[in-house]
Amino acid sequence: MYNRRLAGALVAALAFCGLVSPASAEALDTILGAGTIKIAVPQDFPPFGTVGPDLQPRGYDIDVARLIGDKLGVKVEIVPVTSANRIPYLQTNRVDLVISSLGRNAEREKVIDFSEAYAPFFNGVFGPADAAVNGPDDLAGKTVGVTRGAVEDLELTKIAPASATIRRYEDNNGTISAFLSGQVELVATGNVVAAAILERNPPKRPESKFLIKNSPCYVGLNKNEPKLLARVNAILAEAKSSGALNAIAKKWLGADLPKDL
Repeated sequence: MYNRRLAGALVAALAFCGLVSPASAEALDTILGAGTIKIAVPQDFPPFGTVGPDLQPRGYDIDVARLIGDKLGVKVEIVPVTSANRIPYLQTNRVDLVISSLGRNAEREKVIDFSEAYAPFFNGVFGPADAAVNGPDDLAGKTVGVTRGAVEDLELTKIAPASATIRRYEDNNGTISAFLSGQVELVATGNVVAAAILERNPPKRPESKFLIKNSPCYVGLNKNEPKLLARVNAILAEAKSSGALNAIAKKWLGADLPKDL
């Protein structure tokens, strides 16, 4: 009994002094030591993450996850998540990073940390290349399609001039169809929906005209992991500089990264 107590006291003392403290190991050191990084990605939110015809995950976020794993020199374990469980998976250490079209806000910043932005996510007005629209005032006399009750509907209603005609549709498919069929000249929607239109390769291809609301995507990681955060940010900065991240944006969103991302 005495020996067990003595051994327990010794381990506790060593842990207190920082000599034995596996629980406090830096996440980056643990990842590099294991040779694997576990990354949460979306499973049902194209083009950021979905399942391809080969039943393998594919999308913008999956490509970014693999980019980070490649630059770290470790194997990537893809962990599909939903919007509801992505942060709990991180907090319970089931994953090391969340790359799942994650927006940054004050509430989330209380419990997790965020990298620099890696993907654009915004609502705006889109239209064909020959549409001379650079701001809300240019909507005067034009017809704009929007999904009823969406953020862009509420915001556009505030800023559109009185002479603009706003036609509301019950879902994104209705808004897309209205644009493709010429019922409306422009659409107010998210860049993800605009990417979905581009996938159909229509003769009238929507280009971003102006921003309504911006909410880019960030990599989420646990609090107090400065080494991992610095490394992820360095990888993203290099990918922006080299054009690797822009290539991912062109592949999945059909557009270049915004210059201010």
